[in-house]
Amino acid sequence: MVMIVKTIIVFMLSVLMLTACGSDDAPNPKQHAGECVVLLHGLARSSLAMERMKWFLEENGYNVAKIDCPSREHKIEALAPIAVEAGLEQCAAMNSNERIHFVTHSLGGILVRYYFSDRDLPSLGRVVMLGPPNQGSKAVDEMQSLPGFEWLNGPAGYQLGKGPESIPLQLGLPTFEFAVIAGDESIDPVTSAILDDPDDGRVSVSDTKLAGMNDFRLVGVSHAFMMQNSEVFGLVRDFLETGQFSSSEESTLDD
Repeated sequence: MVMIVKTIIVFMLSVLMLTACGSDDAPNPKQHAGECVVLLHGLARSSLAMERMKWFLEENGYNVAKIDCPSREHKIEALAPIAVEAGLEQCAAMNSNERIHFVTHSLGGILVRYYFSDRDLPSLGRVVMLGPPNQGSKAVDEMQSLPGFEWLNGPAGYQLGKGPESIPLQLGLPTFEFAVIAGDESIDPVTSAILDDPDDGRVSVSDTKLAGMNDFRLVGVSHAFMMQNSEVFGLVRDFLETGQFSSSEESTLDD
């Protein structure tokens, strides 16, 4: 009986010690009070694609606005104000307007670039773009004549290539702080055969880059799943907090 009691006491003390040791690393729910992160998903996706990112950022003390954008229904010119302003409204509803960040996937990054190309927002913070077609995607040019392309991608899909309709190539450089995370793994061998290597199955790594970016990181993940990747989560947190990615891995900004 004495041994059982001693065992219980030792166990309880161990738990208390572990809790105390880990308290410094635990997310502080008040750490980012007044800051809001708007999540914008990619083409033909929904806000569900950003759900895990939302949980992660909320655990790290941010208010999060997760937007459902009708990406297959309009051109980029119409989608940008629909998506971005919905995010700003959600942040306002949470009384979180001191600093507003954006984390975007694919098309979402182009929507932010388009919206802020002729608008100012004093509270605009940092932007992290995941797999953005900042230089357009060759896959769009090669596949847009195939049956079903418009049904799958909507009118915005035609605007993400490298041809005359390309919105990314018409935009100037962002004036806000931003970083790019690109993937170099693909689960789509057909599309990858069209793209310059390395690529993520939708965009070549070289086409995600944009002059003026504050940081860049290449991650071994595909386009479809990068917004649900734990390494990406950590990089997003780093950039939102410090304006650069963790120094634990060498930056690929100058590659």
